[in-house]
Order: sequence, then structure tokens, then C-alpha cells
Amino acid sequence: MKIHKGANAFKGEKQTVVTIGTFDGVHAGHQKIIKRLVDAAKIENLESVIFTFFPHPRMVLQKESGLKLINTIEERTEILEKTGIDHLVVHPFTQQFSRLTAQEFVRDILVNRLKAKKVIIGYDHRFGRNRTADIHTLKQFGEEYGFDVEEITKQEVDQVAVSSTKIRNALLEGRVGKANSYMQSPFCLTGNVVKGRGLGKEFNYPTANLSIEEDYKLIPKSGVYVVSSKIDGEHYFGMMNIGTNPTVGGKDQTIETYFFNLDRDLYGTELKIEMLVRIRDEKKFDSVNALKIAMKQDEAFSRQYIRDNYAQ
Repeated sequence: MKIHKGANAFKGEKQTVVTIGTFDGVHAGHQKIIKRLVDAAKIENLESVIFTFFPHPRMVLQKESGLKLINTIEERTEILEKTGIDHLVVHPFTQQFSRLTAQEFVRDILVNRLKAKKVIIGYDHRFGRNRTADIHTLKQFGEEYGFDVEEITKQEVDQVAVSSTKIRNALLEGRVGKANSYMQSPFCLTGNVVKGRGLGKEFNYPTANLSIEEDYKLIPKSGVYVVSSKIDGEHYFGMMNIGTNPTVGGKDQTIETYFFNLDRDLYGTELKIEMLVRIRDEKKFDSVNALKIAMKQDEAFSRQYIRDNYAQ
């Protein structure tokens, strides 16, 4: 897969089949469209192109919305790379770009830059200035500029019954299992391991304290989770706490993971941690001893869950 930073950077050799969208979460509905895209490209001897945006349009046009995304742009790129597409165009979404008319977008980007011979799009897709153009407008432009439009029908979309909004809501409610089923892969958090307060080590649970640079990344509901990560090519399971550690007087949110069967310093390491299932809410215990007992119970639950679901 070739990655292009904006439509102007696109250098495809053939005509293309294109789909357009933010693809946050790359859920089952997205995957259905992408499969159609890849199959159509092979059948018609075209190159497949996903045209996506960064930042998300709502982050530019509705800044007060405080939208958080399921994937960072790097995570989204990594997922899309596994789908078999030929090109990923990540176009900067700006106020200026949002003011393009539908015709300017079709003519200048889809046709002149991306060499679109076919566009595959959902029935409810809207585009152009103030999102005034729809699938019918796109089909009219197709006749004018010489490209076909294939519509993903409402029935097909409804069959999947998944949306990025549903995934975000599930994560904010702590239902990572449900979110993972929507995406057909585990939700992950990616960041660097930094020094924390060192309290985990005092409790015999030394943790990797994850710092996530992207402030737009969605963090699931506070609580304790079973997680996994690949570290230096080896797969490790563990348990993660998202929260403020109220029992020991914490105030700022931290993301701390205790990995089973791992005895090494991870400071400075970049980790991608997959979240598998939620164990419980974070709570303020009456004593540190009560917290230690709860952590032992969390560990027992986690190890049993791993044995039941990931035993070799």
C-alpha cells in the first residue's frame, strides 16, 4: 500500500476505483466497502484508492464538540494497510478544503488528481460545501466526467448495523468486548512508557505507565481491563487500570498496565496495547490492603479469562 499525504501527492499509474470516508474504527461496515473496492479494482484492472481525511471534519468545523477518535491516524493507517488496497490518500481537512463546491471536489480531486474511473460510496454520503451534494449529485457528475458510481444501499448498511458512533459509545461505557465485536479486532491504545509514581512496584505489581501523545484519542471508561501486547516479538497478557488511583490520593488520569510473566524495564518503549475485556470499575478502597486484595482478585480473573479464551 502506498501512502500519499494529500491528493496533490497522489501518483497513481492507472485509473482508479475510489471510496471516500473518515474510516474511524475501520469497523465491519467499513470493511465491507473496502472489500468491494479491492474486488472491483481487480475485476476492472484499476488501482484501489481510499481517500480519507485528517483531522476529522468535525474536529475542524465543530471544535466545541470535543470529538474523540477510536484510532489515531497512525493506527488507522496500520489497519487499512492490511486490507489489500493499493493507495491510501490522507488529505488535510481544513476550512479552505471544506469550502470546495461539490463540482470542484469531483473535478479537481476525484477526476484530475485521483483519476477516478469508479467511485464506491454509501447511499447516505454527503459532500461538497455545507455537505449539500449526495449520491444523486455524484451520479450526475459521473455522467459528466466519465466515471461510474456504485452505491452501497441502505439495506446493505443496515445489515451490518455498525457505526463509529456506536463504537465510541461502547468504549465510553467500558464495553470493550462489544466495541471489539463491531470492529472485528481489539481496540488498542498506543503510546510511550513513562515514569509514574512507582506505587505499583511497592504493591508487587510493577506497571508500565502509558503516555498517549494524541489528545484526540478516545480513552475508554475508567476501570480495570484484561489486555495484551506484543513486546519485542513476544506476546504478553496483563491487566490495565485506567483512572486516578483514588485509594492512594491520585488526581490525574493514568493508564497503567501490569504484564504477567514480564520482568524488565519498559521505560521509553512504544507499546500498542490491545484491550480485551473490562473487569470492574475503578473505586476508592478503605485501605491500601483492601486495594491489594482487589488487585489479586483482578489478576485471578484475568488469568482465568486468558486460559479460557487464549489457551494454546
